[in-house]
Amino acid sequence: MQVRELAIPDVVLLTPARHGDKRGFFSEVYNRRTFAQVGVDAEFVQDNHSFSADRGTVRGLHFQEPPHDQHKLVRVVRGSVYDVALDVRCGSPTYGRHVAVVLSADAGNQLFVPAGFAHGLMTLEADTEILYKVGAYYAPSHDRGVLWSDAALGIEWPIAAGEAIVSDRDRALPRLAEASSPFVYNGPGAGTGT
Repeated sequence: MQVRELAIPDVVLLTPARHGDKRGFFSEVYNRRTFAQVGVDAEFVQDNHSFSADRGTVRGLHFQEPPHDQHKLVRVVRGSVYDVALDVRCGSPTYGRHVAVVLSADAGNQLFVPAGFAHGLMTLEADTEILYKVGAYYAPSHDRGVLWSDAALGIEWPIAAGEAIVSDRDRALPRLAEASSPFVYNGPGAGTGT
């Protein structure tokens, strides 16, 4: 398992080993013990499968409020996406900043997004399928988000906003400055002024 920390170390890019031959490949994409050994000690309760027919489909930026907050493990099984995790933890030294990676079926990579981050993606190919594990059950009454195209976030989406395919719900999400976050940062430097 290859593990790559990103600019916000709580978000981790993981690439499980693939064992291949002329028939194809085998990959153990999730093993709780292995993930715990590399610092992702998270329990998952639900698997979700998303299909997007068109290139440029946007989903996000979403999160669930406590007590139904979710961590996610996202991977692409067909096609590719530009995947984004936005820090919405009040008091975090990286609040309002994001990390972005390309996840693809060819690469077999996965992104671990902890609770306290808004998550979103944009498909880079037609007929893209995503599988992702979540750490809490879907709770519609606690479902929130941040506007994917908020210029203040500085996200360099690979497809122009005018060409993006976005749901009415996601178009109506608030900008970060207008959103209220229920998450509080408890990591290094919390409450110390650093």
